[in-house]
Parts: sequence; C-alpha cells; structure tokens
Amino acid sequence: MKPYNVIVILNPKCTKVLLCKRTKEPYQGMYNLVGGKIENEKEEFQEAYRELYEETHIGKEDVSLKHFMNLEYLSFEKRIEVYYGVLKHDVELIEEINPLEWISLDEDFFDMTKYAGEGNIGHILKEIQIYMNH
Repeated sequence: MKPYNVIVILNPKCTKVLLCKRTKEPYQGMYNLVGGKIENEKEEFQEAYRELYEETHIGKEDVSLKHFMNLEYLSFEKRIEVYYGVLKHDVELIEEINPLEWISLDEDFFDMTKYAGEGNIGHILKEIQIYMNH
C-alpha cells in the first residue's frame, strides 16, 4: 500500500483548523489538510513532522502530534495516516506551495464543492472533536 499522511492542526483556542488551498490536481482550488507521501514508513512521526514543517514551517516546538487514525483504501492500495495537534502558541506560517488558511470549525467540512477528500475532512474533524470532548 502507498502510505500518505494528513495532519490536522488546530489553533491554540481549538476554534480553527489549518487548511491549504490546492494549486494543482487533484482537488485544485479546494481546501485540504496538509500532508503528503510518507518516504520512510519506519519513521511515521518524523514523517508527519517533516511534512508539516515543509508545508507550514510549524515545528516540533510548536505542536505535539498524536497519531489519531488510519484510513485504508483497499481498492486503491492507499493508506492515509491521520495526525492531529493543537498549537502551543500562535505561529507565523510559511507556505511551501499551497496557500494556507485558518478555517473556523463551524464550517461544513462535508461540503464537497469546497473541501477535498469526498467528506473525509468532515469525518476526521468530527472524530477528533468527539475524542477531545471525552
């Protein structure tokens, strides 16, 4: 299976999530979570931090990531590792390719005309909110 990761970053008050606006296909022009291909499967956390830093300039000193869930697409032979973290403090974002934006958690992340992933962003965020409220 091809491994990928996505990283959910919440602002310190847990009212907003960091998303990127895709500049190329798939999902060009839509909002998506930051993440990418996992290069070294034995270093899953390091790969998540690497991808997060490359795309946002957020480092280990800014956030503690938790490996929250995996999504497996057997038909496509693709696995997505989902990480999340709450920022310890406000940060200055430095974009790699895709513009970054803080989006209110009140949004409808199941809107597939605006958010990538066929509803996965909505599902992931709901599961994280349920977990955090327990």
